Amino acid sequence: MRTFTYLVCLLGMSLGGLADATDPLNVLMICVDDLRPELRSFGKEYINSPNIDALASRGRAFHRHYVQAPTCGASRYALLTGMYGPSGNEALFDRAKRIDTKGGNVPPSMPEWFRSRGFTTVSIGKVSHHPGGRGGVDWDDDTQPEMPGAWTRHRLPSGPWMHPRGAMHGLANGEIRGDSSDMDVFQSTEGPDTIYPDGLITAMALDELKNLSAESAPFFLAVGLIRPHLPFGAPAKYYEQYRDVVLPAVTHTEKPLGKTTWHKSSEFMRYNRWDKDPNEDAEFATAVRRHYAACVSFADAQVGRLIEQLDSLGLRNNTIVVLWGDHGWHLGEHAVWGKHTLFDESLRSPLIIDYPGIPMAGVKTDSIVETVDIFPTICDLAGLPIAAFSQGQTLRPILETPSAAGHAAVSYAAAKTICSDTHRLILHPRGEVELYDHRTDRGETKNVAVEQPEMVKTLRNLLNEKMARR
Repeated sequence: MRTFTYLVCLLGMSLGGLADATDPLNVLMICVDDLRPELRSFGKEYINSPNIDALASRGRAFHRHYVQAPTCGASRYALLTGMYGPSGNEALFDRAKRIDTKGGNVPPSMPEWFRSRGFTTVSIGKVSHHPGGRGGVDWDDDTQPEMPGAWTRHRLPSGPWMHPRGAMHGLANGEIRGDSSDMDVFQSTEGPDTIYPDGLITAMALDELKNLSAESAPFFLAVGLIRPHLPFGAPAKYYEQYRDVVLPAVTHTEKPLGKTTWHKSSEFMRYNRWDKDPNEDAEFATAVRRHYAACVSFADAQVGRLIEQLDSLGLRNNTIVVLWGDHGWHLGEHAVWGKHTLFDESLRSPLIIDYPGIPMAGVKTDSIVETVDIFPTICDLAGLPIAAFSQGQTLRPILETPSAAGHAAVSYAAAKTICSDTHRLILHPRGEVELYDHRTDRGETKNVAVEQPEMVKTLRNLLNEKMARR
């Protein structure tokens, strides 16, 4: 049996002794959709997330990891290409069109980089923007791959949801979203994990791990979990953990003044909310937060099943584990219920890297890193050459020394932003500027651009320099 590197898109990594490894290292990558750092290991004591917490206790949790975009497609573009890119959900499909017209002039994706070096590459669930990685009306058209050449096979167990489009927003027992207003924004239903799509995704991933572990070729297995993406549906056993929990207060709940990337939470508000608005109804807001928490615990349980399978196959001590959230999610901060802003709540997500022999295991890092760093890091750890076109940098120094310096992180949507150790700068297309000082307890609520013009100038130059690579 070959040694394995396990990358859970929650990123966990194996560093010690890798340079001397003689067998190829395998990769398992797990991505979790809409997961903000709402985990006990990231300071949210009321959350029940034992499996992800255990991963953090063995490896390195990056508490200041920032994504490139507060939307699924664009964030996953950065992950899977190692490059800054478009800001919309069609980013990877647009890249596929460029491949059709330009061929080899488009740099290879991360899984393609591994595939060209002898790896079997497999995607299960939501790894790129569409679960299963295809286009078409129901997202199952084999002639429209989202990532041409990337995967040896890309799979999505649709079950009673009939097709990947149905599974993406599926509620219990095959309920498919048609008109959003006819689907409840949250749900708790009795039954096993398999009454929701993530239960089937995990079961398929367990089978893939078993089969791939018996093959001679190394593999890159990516697993994408859908929850806690809307609608917030999970088996009842996960919601019961939060039914009577007193939740901590949400900070900075006021709608911001001036020019910002605030929005009306339209994705959330489209669902059936029983005519309730969480910005006006505190009881309903608490219910929403509890159901989000239930979805986090549901996703955590799937991570636990994957790691248990690694243990049962005898792979854990030869494996790099990576856990990654594709972006954050507002739970009432700035009067937003959703993503798509350029505030911290949308842009900060969990990243955990675990590997055998990691120094100071379980010590978190507050060094700033960004999603484009994941591609070069995995190459570094797996002993592959780091792609010259990648716009990130390896995180090996921080994995070896958690106090090692990070670097400013850029993100983009309707505007563009950069986050440093002390500030966030946001530049709007028409010239408006936001500057927030993270050294104060006001969070991103007071624009200090006028008071700190030199900081604006410094960060503007750095932002423009980094964005020129886009």
